[in-house]
Amino acid sequence: MDRVSLLHRYAYESDSMCISQLRMNRWCFKKLCDMLETLGGLRANRHMGIDEQVVIFLHIMAHNVKIRIITCGFHRSGETISRLFTRVCNAVIRLHSLKNLNPFKRILPMEDGSGSRYMEYLPFLNCLGALDGTYIRCLVPLEDKARYRTRKNEIATNVLGVCEEDMQFIYVLPGWEGSAAAGRVLRDALLRPHGLKVSRPYYYMVDVGYTNGEGFLAPYRGQRYHLNDWRDGYQPTTPKELFNMRHSSARNVIERCFGILKARWGILKDNSYYHAELKNKIIVACCLLHNHIRREMPNDPFENDGLDETIEDDGEQDVDNVTSVGTSTE
Repeated sequence: MDRVSLLHRYAYESDSMCISQLRMNRWCFKKLCDMLETLGGLRANRHMGIDEQVVIFLHIMAHNVKIRIITCGFHRSGETISRLFTRVCNAVIRLHSLKNLNPFKRILPMEDGSGSRYMEYLPFLNCLGALDGTYIRCLVPLEDKARYRTRKNEIATNVLGVCEEDMQFIYVLPGWEGSAAAGRVLRDALLRPHGLKVSRPYYYMVDVGYTNGEGFLAPYRGQRYHLNDWRDGYQPTTPKELFNMRHSSARNVIERCFGILKARWGILKDNSYYHAELKNKIIVACCLLHNHIRREMPNDPFENDGLDETIEDDGEQDVDNVTSVGTSTE
């Protein structure tokens, strides 16, 4: 099959084929191409159009295909595919402020349950969303492997992610070593000049791996917590157990978000062929593309419940932000 036929089959033949190969339907793909050209700075040349560049990039991201396999299908050299991949990845990252992954974004907390599609959030006033970390495999030099080795003996980077109730990422920090503690990564995110912003008196939900304190609400320790603990008809018997059950149900949105992200983009869950610096860019690009799909497709093929967009305040205001992680009994 020649490259023109393969391009048409992947991107234009049908929505089902486009979703299978590129993880988005034809309308979503076309809009992404337009955005990358007008806002991301991606340019066509006499040998390759915008759509072919984006198709190759998305296909590699979705299926973690080696470059030498792509060269056979699209009849391009390995050097061309490698340069193209990096170029499109950088163009996607330039959409940073547009596609919702913006650390300066102001989010209006849910002060009542009228606009929430997740009933689990109703008891938690001033909640902005959920925060957690995940491991994503990466390729590092031999001398750095000890620092990137996780407790499961994998070489991975520790990625901090923050999402809203509609499972769109609002902040992602990749690059920390797999051996780094969750609290250390969070402190770094707060101290960065363009890092995570938590305005008082609002907060994010976190698990027991983080300190319970101002800006971050953790569950009670030593009590039932995980959703699996509440199966088989078990009901909470104390106020602390009831709080933990509702906290776990609400915070589970970040777990689902990470699960959909890794299921959608095979490049995040399989062994990596890319060095750590490029892999960090790939992680951010995957989150931005995830947000694009959640916004532009009525039904996410990896999560069929359509969710309403969260209201945001675009005005510039002076706010009192949380700048440290500390223990609190408040």
